[in-house]
Amino acid sequence: MSFEIPVRVYIEDTDAGGIVFYGNYLKFFERARTDFLRSIGIEQSVTIENNLIFVVRHIAVDYQSPARLDDVLAISCVVKSIRPTRVLFSQSANRANDGMNLVNAEVEVVAVSMDTLKPRVLPDTLRNTLQQTIGTIDV
Repeated sequence: MSFEIPVRVYIEDTDAGGIVFYGNYLKFFERARTDFLRSIGIEQSVTIENNLIFVVRHIAVDYQSPARLDDVLAISCVVKSIRPTRVLFSQSANRANDGMNLVNAEVEVVAVSMDTLKPRVLPDTLRNTLQQTIGTIDV
């Protein structure tokens, strides 16, 4: 089960051949993670006020097939695992009209203090909220 947002491919997302530039999938995945967090009550503006931000530590991306100009993509996001300072997300991009899987990624983010940029333990309420979504989110 996962959270999903639609993303239309615009000319600005593509290369000269009308194919989505590979780096733009990272932007699509970032939007989905942000909207996912918002959907479960985690506002990044509030975490920032509490001296906590999430930074990407590691990304593994597997490109299967290209998306093209005017495609509508379903960008998904699900929490795969949680550690004291880290969250691992599983994400994908599928073409909406036929469900074809285009790109898969695992994105590991680390909670850090804004002032020191050093890892910090996820606050209990944040960790508990994320824990509740593992395998149960379907928005």
